[in-house]
Amino acid sequence: MVRVPVKTMKSIKDKQKEAYNVLKGTMGYTNVMQVPRLQKVVVSAGIGSFKDKKKIEVVEDRLAKITGQRVVRRGAKKSIASYKTRQGDTVGVAVTLRGSRMYSFLDKFLNVALPRTKDFRGLSAGAIDEIGNITIGIREHTIFPESSDEDLRDVFGMSVTVVTTAKTAAEAKAYLKYLGFPFKKEDARVRK
Repeated sequence: MVRVPVKTMKSIKDKQKEAYNVLKGTMGYTNVMQVPRLQKVVVSAGIGSFKDKKKIEVVEDRLAKITGQRVVRRGAKKSIASYKTRQGDTVGVAVTLRGSRMYSFLDKFLNVALPRTKDFRGLSAGAIDEIGNITIGIREHTIFPESSDEDLRDVFGMSVTVVTTAKTAAEAKAYLKYLGFPFKKEDARVRK
């Protein structure tokens, strides 16, 4: 049996080590410590539409399966009568990923989940804020391979925030593009 060499993709952790050599020419870095780094990834989901405690537990369970880490409940900061919420009521769940779990989640998110998104044409560069972080909204959690077909009853959305040490949006875009974030191609036409 002849073994065919498989083209291996570089993980995000491997790309981080080579980022200085690639970005020093375009960004003008003179030191390895100037290159942006990933600090953390925050995955959060609002559960405002789920008032039932069982459904809240379902969201917690599915988010824990997707991220591989325990979920933390987020409470309301103040009472709002028109929304029928009291201070301390659970309004969302969140997971903060660092280290090896962060790298494995981002590899799975960029290479498996985003290509499974319906009508996906790339991420908007406008999602990067002025301090170098990007927030990506996901409409359905079912794009992740951990969600099974029986999960289609209680579909929920979530947001993924990638926090970097970049100082500007342009620096963050160049860094994230090198890591493999699929940004939309910029339109040459001027919008009015």
